[in-house]
Amino acid sequence: MDKQIDAEGLIDASRHLWSNYFPDREPDKRPKVLVRGEGLYVYDSEGKRYLDTFASLLTTLCGHGRKEVIDAVKNQMENLSYFPGGFDYITEPAVRLGERLAQITPGDLSVSFLVNDGSEASEAAIKMAREYFHVKGEKGRKKVIFRRASYHGATLGALSATGLSGMRAAQDPLIPGFTHVMPANCFRCELGLEPETCALACLKNLEAIVAWEGPENVAAIIMDPIPGSNTGFPPPPEGYLQGVRELCDKHGILLIFDEIQVGFGRTGKMFCCENWDVTPDIMAVAKGFSGGYLPLGAAISTEAIAAAFHEAKEGFRHVHTYSGHAAACAAALANIDIIQGEGLVERAAELGRFFKSHLSDLYKHEAVGDVRGMGTLWAVDLVADRKTRTDRKPPGKMGGLISKYCRDAGMILRNNGDILVIAPALVMTDDQAEEMIGVLDEAIAAAMVPGAIEGE
Repeated sequence: MDKQIDAEGLIDASRHLWSNYFPDREPDKRPKVLVRGEGLYVYDSEGKRYLDTFASLLTTLCGHGRKEVIDAVKNQMENLSYFPGGFDYITEPAVRLGERLAQITPGDLSVSFLVNDGSEASEAAIKMAREYFHVKGEKGRKKVIFRRASYHGATLGALSATGLSGMRAAQDPLIPGFTHVMPANCFRCELGLEPETCALACLKNLEAIVAWEGPENVAAIIMDPIPGSNTGFPPPPEGYLQGVRELCDKHGILLIFDEIQVGFGRTGKMFCCENWDVTPDIMAVAKGFSGGYLPLGAAISTEAIAAAFHEAKEGFRHVHTYSGHAAACAAALANIDIIQGEGLVERAAELGRFFKSHLSDLYKHEAVGDVRGMGTLWAVDLVADRKTRTDRKPPGKMGGLISKYCRDAGMILRNNGDILVIAPALVMTDDQAEEMIGVLDEAIAAAMVPGAIEGE
């Protein structure tokens, strides 16, 4: 067993791990080493407590330390720690989880392909769509359409469907056959239009690209019903998702919804797409799926898609060793029990009303250009000029300063550049919500003091 390492030793030892996004570790940017979690709070190796307003990267929906989940995992590990599925054997928790997902997912989504995380879920969904047309004899349908500013994962296929140039650049050229269209982000409309008068220009752009590529060549359109934290959860304009569904139905294109960040109660419905009564053909889920206790994801398809593979006497040519790990499935079942048993979907809707009322007070700060969201997914978009929606210069400085202020005050706040994103656990209390907004208010005020931001 390793000898006990003190707090400073742990921080120093962290240099042996790759650190996402921050390869150059300046002295004041050394990572905090977290050693314990309880509810919405995490504690670092130096004993400091933090209120986590981003639920461990949108995963810990029910909070840390839930005995129900821990016991479910422990019991499963004692009975059968691991056995691979997908061949001649399958584990009981995987079977029960597939049945449970069929019960709670919308429409006719009913057959789950289990994976290990969100990137794998998107990857599986994309491959499933393309292979579906292959086994149906429509082998020319390989193209996938995605939206700019979207994020669907870090594996090569999922990255090819991701519309963030900063993430794509180092891997170019990516997989051919992926085509991007404009996003449906009203505050950041690429054409500078207003939702009241734009006549859904973003949908028209999608229709035009489908026509240009040739509908007979398009396998799938992939999108998140509400884009994720990278763009600050902008809800779609009225009629947009319905229009996308109609377009797919018209041309026989499969619609993939990425609910990795936004599913499992986040928006006040069990799944985000239910807010608009639009059901996809394939849905990717992960993150809050297992409550953050163990890695797990899924690509959930309709019975018709699964049946096409069976009728062709061909299986889905996709496999991971640890897909549908029995302990992870046990964690997910316990997590879903908590979400449903404690009424956390309804609680997310309540929190959404609270945030809508109280976060709007932040408009008193001139730097706040937009406050948007629903349920427990919210964003505060910082601008140089609210009327013109001009980006701040230098970009990301104010957002980074606000995030640092919050961390120093004992609160974890995620910023993507100058977009502040809020996505707490569904079990957040009213007192914690008020505390969060109070610290955020103070942080924005501090960042607006003349001279606070170097270069402004």
